[in-house]
Amino acid sequence: MAIGFAIAFALALLAHRRRWLVGPIVQVTGILYTLPSVAVFFLLLPLTGRGDTTAIIALVAYSLLILFRNFIAGFENVPAETRDAGRGMGLTQRQLLWRVELPLALPEIMAGLRIAVTTTVGLASLAFLAGAGGLGGALFDDITFRSNVLVAGGLAVLLAVVLDLAILGVQKAITPWTRAAAQ
Repeated sequence: MAIGFAIAFALALLAHRRRWLVGPIVQVTGILYTLPSVAVFFLLLPLTGRGDTTAIIALVAYSLLILFRNFIAGFENVPAETRDAGRGMGLTQRQLLWRVELPLALPEIMAGLRIAVTTTVGLASLAFLAGAGGLGGALFDDITFRSNVLVAGGLAVLLAVVLDLAILGVQKAITPWTRAAAQ
């Protein structure tokens, strides 16, 4: 997730300044997202071999669309008058980004992160097909043995829920102004 976050954030910053890049980036990341995950694992095997590298590349590719679209949505939802006020106060483009736009875009950015993390946990269960191990191996080792499916599937769901709640907690901690607005 950290790699996908860094790539999507860099692409979003670039596209935020050069608006014409939004469409092509969404198209490329959309194509990556629509490819079936099992097929991507098998297509990468001849290039990267069995192991973690294959799984990481595929999982990063799947997270890019979700993260990028939420980053862009966050930047677009910053009110124009807020940007104008920042410019009127003499902020440079970089200061405007880091002091005004990014803090106001955080709720959308964190929402995208939550969606990407829970999606990635589900897809990571298939990473065993690329030789990366994980809960997917226990899920599919003996599919007829129901307890393996229940335990491994339950652990995957529990992991997704715990990570989602952890990110939600971080979001509430770093965006205190959203709590005040909701009351």
